[in-house]
Amino acid sequence: MLAARAVRASSDDPLSALEVADAPAAEPPAGWVRVDVEGAALNRHDLWSLRGVGLPAERLPMVLGCDATGTLEDGSAVVVHAVVSDEDFRGDETLDPRRTLLSELHPGTIAEHVWVPRRNVLPRPAGWTAERAASLGTAWLTAYRMLFTQARAVPGQTVLVQGAAGGVSNALVALGSAAGLRVWVTGRSPERLERASSWGAAATFATGERLPGRVDAVFETVGKATWKHSVQSLKPGGCVVVAGATTGGDAPAMLENVFFKQLRVLGSTMGTREEFERLLQFCDTAGLAPEVDSVHALTDAREAFARLESGQAVGKVLVQV
Repeated sequence: MLAARAVRASSDDPLSALEVADAPAAEPPAGWVRVDVEGAALNRHDLWSLRGVGLPAERLPMVLGCDATGTLEDGSAVVVHAVVSDEDFRGDETLDPRRTLLSELHPGTIAEHVWVPRRNVLPRPAGWTAERAASLGTAWLTAYRMLFTQARAVPGQTVLVQGAAGGVSNALVALGSAAGLRVWVTGRSPERLERASSWGAAATFATGERLPGRVDAVFETVGKATWKHSVQSLKPGGCVVVAGATTGGDAPAMLENVFFKQLRVLGSTMGTREEFERLLQFCDTAGLAPEVDSVHALTDAREAFARLESGQAVGKVLVQV
């Protein structure tokens, strides 16, 4: 089986830890189903895995990748849900203390096939390309949960997305604007802000720029560099939803703002199968699709990882099988 695997960890040179070659197929757990992969999407999670974050040495080598679409043995087209919970856990699987993502404990999706629990496959909407279906998993599911489950955003509200780059930002803007929200976006690059406008942003601002008004919710994946701006941008009673901290997690808490303005600080990680199902329906009805930066053959997966690692990708980097 051809696959892209982390064969060691390298914090300084993650691509040196990547191997794209034939690999022995893993023995699947009982009751899991095989998905013959047609397309898979890369995420920052894959680069962190190559650096050894969340992927200890005893689990190597490990097939990378969380997101994919493909076909089951009977030929039905499916989309893969990446969150694998304990089979005895009931409820929101993102809260299962034993949950993992594909490629953390079980082999991932950047391969000719992947084994997953039967509950982790959803029907692929009719007429969808493999590129569209493979792109939705991690980034768009994360954004959907941030917007509609955690922030409980409703049409007419004004929200702020910190950072105009990457798949989560693309998803927050596209989903939010399609749902009737006024979406503002900050960013460091005029080119990226222009791209955010094309996704549906109502207004864009330089990072840290004073806004024309306060917002109902802020969506944070940047962390320390934008945290003060996020907290100060909220209306009384507003919320900030945090799904990452790429510039560091040691920002000042600003507790005086939190209690005086009665703000809510909410963490958010991935999403549930039910949320993924609603996301697929929403995108199908609204005609939404993630922006794709580039598509690479599985044999050229190293080029895909290099594109993602460069920081120049705008939209999803995909591998086609």
